[in-house]
Amino acid sequence: MIQSLVDGLILSWGWRRWGAAFVLGCLAALCQAPFDLFFVLWLSFPGLVWLIDSTVAKNEGGKSRALRAAAAVGWWFGFGYFLAGLWWIGSAFLVEADDFAWMMPFAVLAMPAGLALFWAGAAVVARLLWIEGPLRILVLAATLSGAEWLRGHVLTGFPWNAIGYGFAANTLMMQPAALVGIYGLGFLSVLVFAAPAVLADAERLLHRFAFLGAVALLFAASLGYGAYRLNEPAPADVANVRLRIVQPDIPQVEKWAPGNVQWIFERYLDLSSQPLGPNEDRLDKITHVIWPESAFPFILTQEPGALASIEALLPENTVLITGAVRAEPAANGGTPGREADFYNSIYVINGDGTIVDAYDKVHLVPFGEYLPLRGLLTRLGLENMVRVPGGFTPGFRHRELTPPGAPELSPLICYEAIFPGAVADRGDRPGSLLNLTNDAWFGDAPGPHQHLRQARLRAVEEGLPMVRDANTGISAVIDARGRIRAQLPLGRSGAFDANLPGADLPTVYVEVGDWPLAIALLLVFSAAGYARLRASTPQFNYLM
Repeated sequence: MIQSLVDGLILSWGWRRWGAAFVLGCLAALCQAPFDLFFVLWLSFPGLVWLIDSTVAKNEGGKSRALRAAAAVGWWFGFGYFLAGLWWIGSAFLVEADDFAWMMPFAVLAMPAGLALFWAGAAVVARLLWIEGPLRILVLAATLSGAEWLRGHVLTGFPWNAIGYGFAANTLMMQPAALVGIYGLGFLSVLVFAAPAVLADAERLLHRFAFLGAVALLFAASLGYGAYRLNEPAPADVANVRLRIVQPDIPQVEKWAPGNVQWIFERYLDLSSQPLGPNEDRLDKITHVIWPESAFPFILTQEPGALASIEALLPENTVLITGAVRAEPAANGGTPGREADFYNSIYVINGDGTIVDAYDKVHLVPFGEYLPLRGLLTRLGLENMVRVPGGFTPGFRHRELTPPGAPELSPLICYEAIFPGAVADRGDRPGSLLNLTNDAWFGDAPGPHQHLRQARLRAVEEGLPMVRDANTGISAVIDARGRIRAQLPLGRSGAFDANLPGADLPTVYVEVGDWPLAIALLLVFSAAGYARLRASTPQFNYLM
């Protein structure tokens, strides 16, 4: 049965091949949160290997046609993967349906189509270096993980649902990210899950099982490292820090509606001050209250009454850390139709209502918070989805915050938490990561679960605790090894108290970054290039 499936994929042609690639890509998306079915990759990736084999077996009528066929396989596989994994972004276009619903089909299809180009390129490079036997599995692992690295960096980057998250489907399996990061996990993921493809090879049985044995040992070693790291004594919680995380669960459609300002603000005050249960602390025992991204449906600094209410809420030694929209006069004296620059910010507010520190979001969301090529796209009728005149202005640089009574923290607003290697200053290591977000745009869909998974991986990579507060989403306190200490589920209004976990020592990934992946890619490409050269060079035997 297996051999007939392999033969069917290898002998497939045209739309049948594309359809098979698309279905296998959709299946692979089930490895991502909230499904976490990582074992489906043992079906999807061998299928991808055999589909690329099919472009070799038929020779496609010439090298250029063979490369186009490989590109089509990679694109359709990637399109299925990203469509099945990112369809939920369409929910954001229904929040203000009268204005944005018409864009939903384009966004839901255009983003996966564009992201799939990276996988098409990976398939082309793999096809150029393709050679029979186990080496082609290493080639595919190298090209796909390299494509994922590029996807995370090109045009500001969008590494959402990197294939490495499929390997990190549980706390045990995500620990190797402390060594190699999410892109290194991507290499490991493709290698481990595509390896069974060699079972259908014509090579000698010994060679096939030697390769599978080596991959199985690597997989077992990664699990062993995960078990070792999770069983190591955890850093002590930070002394004299007690957090209250507030998740108001305000529907996005109501957040900026006229007339909702008062009850939204009062919900924050009520959730922050009310007793949470017989065993929970009173507010005067809390050192830091945390509110999510853009908590206020107004400009806080323009509402002195709001700051007075915050002062009345907070005990003397309690600090509020909150998301807020910040405004200041536009640069160069203002521009036509825009008298102020708006920033997506985080404020640190003392118990006396004084703003003592602030951070402005640097990595803005294209089309959500700003429009690329704004002049052109506005003439076409497009606008950014966040209702700020002219869109947000990016902050000058990423910088740490030092709230009174707590270690220095690295602030991350919304999807700033998805960029590996860019969430903390290597030269000035903070004591924790803080992610304020608003996942209400996406409703009860996979997106908020995927966002949480990526936040957990950042904690593992950096060896730093992560405090995560969402308007709704999944608010959580995560320790330096990715374990969730406390959380509020998606769609629930409430608050919870937690200690701040301590920081681990800097991880290997912090020290060396993605260099191990770069070296692995260089070695694989060199070996494959040499093997291809030998295979194409006539061999002569000399009689002595």
